[in-house]
Amino acid sequence: MPLQASPADQALLLDLQKLDTTLQQLAHRAANLPEIAVLATVDGDAHRLRSRMASEQGAWEDAQAELRRVESDVAVVEARVARDQQRLASTSSVKDVQALEAELAALAKRGSDLEDMQLEVMERVESLGAVATVTHEELDQLEVRRADARSTRDAKLGELEIERRQVEADRATLAEKVPADLLDLYETQRRRYGIGASLLRGGVSSASGVTLTGSDLAAVRSASAYDVVLCPDSNAVLVRTNESGI
Repeated sequence: MPLQASPADQALLLDLQKLDTTLQQLAHRAANLPEIAVLATVDGDAHRLRSRMASEQGAWEDAQAELRRVESDVAVVEARVARDQQRLASTSSVKDVQALEAELAALAKRGSDLEDMQLEVMERVESLGAVATVTHEELDQLEVRRADARSTRDAKLGELEIERRQVEADRATLAEKVPADLLDLYETQRRRYGIGASLLRGGVSSASGVTLTGSDLAAVRSASAYDVVLCPDSNAVLVRTNESGI
């Protein structure tokens, strides 16, 4: 014998289904907020920028280390020039003078080469530092975008959560009015097939959007108004009203 329930109780399932559909829509909206996609894009861009910045930072630090080595070599040459000039001023030996003058000439050449190298490395340090600064600024801009998107996302999620709680409360209140066995059937069909109740309007099941065949309509017509009937296409509880066309 089929499950029995009053037409009024069966009609409650349509309201319950509307609330469940609303909950599904709210969950879908929460999972597909535009800000979530923005955050995913920002995360990907930030990852690429951090990798690029690590490389740029490394090149900049290497150039700075090279500049310190060149500056150290310059300091050594300057110290030797100062020492040789002091020795040259204090010696009277022709041999020593010739040796010191030759060494000073070599040191002058070495010093000139080092100064050229120092200028080249300084320019490279400045250029690499500027590149790294631009990347750092891009990362800062991404962080601003991330913060804005996260703030907007959280605000929208908060609004959706408030709405979800209200719908859940309305659903709980409505579910208490549905007979337990009818509610169990509805929940079972909804879990299995996604929809628990369907309105039959003009011979068409709202759950499937399909017009019932002649034999299916005949079976529905033959059933008592208190018989709980399942939609042959969606397997949802088929709720019949004055609009059903039977």
